[in-house]
Amino acid sequence: MSVSGETVYESHLNLPLKARGKVRDIYDTPEGILLVASDRLSAFDVVFGDPIPRKGEVLNRLSAYWFEQTRHIVSNHLITSDSKAIPAVAAMPDMKGRCSLCVKAKPFPVECVVRGYLEGSAWNDYLASGAVGGISLPTGLSRRERLPAPLFTPSTKAEEGHDEPIDFETVVTLVGEDAALRLRTISVELFKFAHDKLLPMGIVLSDTKFEFGIAENGEIILIDEALTPDSSRFWEADTYTPEGNARSFDKQYVRDYVEQLGWNKKPPAPKLPAEIINGMTKRYVEIYSLITGTELD
Repeated sequence: MSVSGETVYESHLNLPLKARGKVRDIYDTPEGILLVASDRLSAFDVVFGDPIPRKGEVLNRLSAYWFEQTRHIVSNHLITSDSKAIPAVAAMPDMKGRCSLCVKAKPFPVECVVRGYLEGSAWNDYLASGAVGGISLPTGLSRRERLPAPLFTPSTKAEEGHDEPIDFETVVTLVGEDAALRLRTISVELFKFAHDKLLPMGIVLSDTKFEFGIAENGEIILIDEALTPDSSRFWEADTYTPEGNARSFDKQYVRDYVEQLGWNKKPPAPKLPAEIINGMTKRYVEIYSLITGTELD
């Protein structure tokens, strides 16, 4: 399992730069929107100064895999993730594997989070109120326990700082009832499809978030990324128990490290040692191979 590769913290292309997000650089091209997945790491909504080698490749290529796998559920924005087929980056080796050319869409102002297990902020909410996202749950549940049914727990989509949980009624206010119902239905269906596909592979999909937009033809489509270790919690099924610590294939590895440092989760982020950086790269590369059945190289 190779973890070598050129690191890209920021891209600088001869194209109009629309935005530089926490992880992705977004450019405008004559053919569509160009997303470049960098190796920047964001945790607790803070961007770290230490890049994670190959991270951008994993995010881009794994998203492309899921976009293809889920077309029967919802259309998506991907035109191509083959760098050789994208004129602006075809001759740039350092961009290989980390670029996606996408159709233009108007994003909805919500993060569509779906939870299948009681972990993260959902666990904290449950301890405090017995509910998650305003949805009451049975008493006596354990941390990481599988929920009776997947929960749609949306949040705001903050340009800076933290996303904030919102209830479904707020989603209706923001996007309208028809669109809100459609977003909830698609999100839960995507989660169930991916969860049931991954479990026989020895992977537990705990929770994930999706973003959607309206294409120029008026269709609601899946955008941004899909079912990556940046947007999802993946656990190794053999190590998963509701009472214990499951081995993760996502950013939890870094979250656990920086929380042990006592970091206040505000900029600047602490510097990461080489062993944490390498461990993060190995987890990203490993989950890519487990899900797709192919090596990243």
